[in-house]
Amino acid sequence: MSDQRIVVLNGPNLNLLGAREREHYGGQTLGEVEERCRARAAALGFAIDFRQTNSEAELVGWIQELGDAAGLVINAAAYTHTSIAIHDALRLLACPVIEVHLSNIFARERFRARSYVAPVATGSISGLGATGYELAIEAIAALSAAGDGS
Repeated sequence: MSDQRIVVLNGPNLNLLGAREREHYGGQTLGEVEERCRARAAALGFAIDFRQTNSEAELVGWIQELGDAAGLVINAAAYTHTSIAIHDALRLLACPVIEVHLSNIFARERFRARSYVAPVATGSISGLGATGYELAIEAIAALSAAGDGS
């Protein structure tokens, strides 16, 4: 049985939100995104474990340590397009996995349209800014309530 915790993992350069490429990622900081996630999850009866790393190895380790979490929201950032290691770690999860991207990865450079996360995710949200994180949390809450896994 899963606990009432949703894990939100963020990949490289997302620590610079609000300062970098605002035309793609908006003006909110990662701290502000975290606050929105915590508020939405609390309203749905869930706790949030929110993390960011620039290290692929650390991201893989966190995925492997999820335990009985209710679900995973992941913005693997640039690793989305390159990491077979993250793909393989996600394949082993029993909980729902929702892939999130602030920008529409399909409307940008061609290389961004390939996701190694999507084939092993329950669902993907792209191009809705920070609202995508909140929608991912709502999706995990709904799947949890319905008793659906990944």
